[in-house]
Amino acid sequence: MKKALNLKACVEIIKGQLGWLLLCGGLLVQATAVAAPFKTDVPLLQPQQLNPQFWQQQLSQGDNVLLSQAQIAERNQQTFAQQTEMQQLNRLPASYAAAALKQIVQQVSQIPTAKRFYTDGTALTAPQWQAYQAMLAMDTIKADNPLQFGLVVKRTALRAFPTLDRVVNEQGNADLDRFAETALFVAEPVAVLHRSRDNNWLLVQSFNYTGWVQAADVAIGSRQQVLSYTEQAPFVVITAAKAHTAFTPEQPALSELQLDMGVRLPLLSAADTGFNVHGQNPAASYIVQLPFRQADGSLQLMPALLPLSTDVSQGYLPFTEHNLLRQAFKFLGERYGWGHDYNGRDCTGFISEIFRSFGLLMPRNSGQQGQGSYGHNQRFNAQSSQQQKLEAVRQAKVGDLLYFPGHVSMFIGMVQQQPFMIHSVNTLIYPTDNGVYQGRLNGVVVTPLMPLQANTEQSYLDALYAIKSMR
Repeated sequence: MKKALNLKACVEIIKGQLGWLLLCGGLLVQATAVAAPFKTDVPLLQPQQLNPQFWQQQLSQGDNVLLSQAQIAERNQQTFAQQTEMQQLNRLPASYAAAALKQIVQQVSQIPTAKRFYTDGTALTAPQWQAYQAMLAMDTIKADNPLQFGLVVKRTALRAFPTLDRVVNEQGNADLDRFAETALFVAEPVAVLHRSRDNNWLLVQSFNYTGWVQAADVAIGSRQQVLSYTEQAPFVVITAAKAHTAFTPEQPALSELQLDMGVRLPLLSAADTGFNVHGQNPAASYIVQLPFRQADGSLQLMPALLPLSTDVSQGYLPFTEHNLLRQAFKFLGERYGWGHDYNGRDCTGFISEIFRSFGLLMPRNSGQQGQGSYGHNQRFNAQSSQQQKLEAVRQAKVGDLLYFPGHVSMFIGMVQQQPFMIHSVNTLIYPTDNGVYQGRLNGVVVTPLMPLQANTEQSYLDALYAIKSMR
């Protein structure tokens, strides 16, 4: 890259062209008569690209329905059949034998072969690992272990061990807690397989993951009560990145409760509840049914109010390109959260929650998604050239998913033959005249595919191993 042009020359080049950015002598410049200068270390990024309408206006058939609800239901059945890591809870057995349950616990809570460290840099010792293993309470597993079922009552962390201790790998990145697996959201059904030694943690299985969750965040009901709740109609789906129930002093557990994108809630009416719901008239609200954990840990279903101004859909959103972009951009700027940490989400969580607002279900991890056979897949190997990959990306449709080792992004369109994507991402790496630039994104952001790198050794294009379409 030449550096001969100075700032004045750059401005002359883009004079009269509002919003254009130019990488000039290592400096990104925006020419605009009305806005403050836009500066970013993300190559090629222009401020208008941070608005979903910029990408929507490129679509000639953005409101066409890509899959009907019947087709989505069929696709979900195919995904469950093809992906062994996904499990329909209504098909679980009534109980697990000791050997089967011990195997599940050992798979969830394996001691890693690589060293782990606390966030202060102290390495975990053998006695500390033994203490974590003791909490697994393997000796309490019986010959026959009946399953229980429950509903999540607040967003909660699903973890590899029954502890809130944060541990990191040798790189020491405190943002990447290696005990964090994912999050469970309000109203999500789980099968309860086992309890920790202190009874403060439950080993639970959701539709796409198994791990440890705090017992205080799950209400236990009968199998029929829990599973029938998830099928109730009519229902609303949270289509905001995050929404909250109305404040109520009468039921603090249901007051300003966070509800994440894709959460499905049964919809009630005043005929069910009357005209006073926890001290408020429901005329200007959706009345939804929420799980409530009683003092003994048992499940009670209770009404709660969502203001009519809340970003929800009655039934699932239509699966269209316009809606894919709208949903993705609702997360723009949210802090990256490895394993859904920091009340955010990581790359696969970002993708999964977008598609859950249409009713589409996916595996949890990027490798399970990218290597999974569900959807329509175009795969690449060591013999695939950069040109082959680039042509495939340029032929991609809005909402198609780009998979790299340990990462996934969503394709959103082209600008001057450059592919762009939106993703929840931790790092920012690209080559410069002076070597490799290493910065940090740590959030949901729009970036070009090129010239960014997946790591210090490999470009995103080189690392690309699959393009998946859910159409």
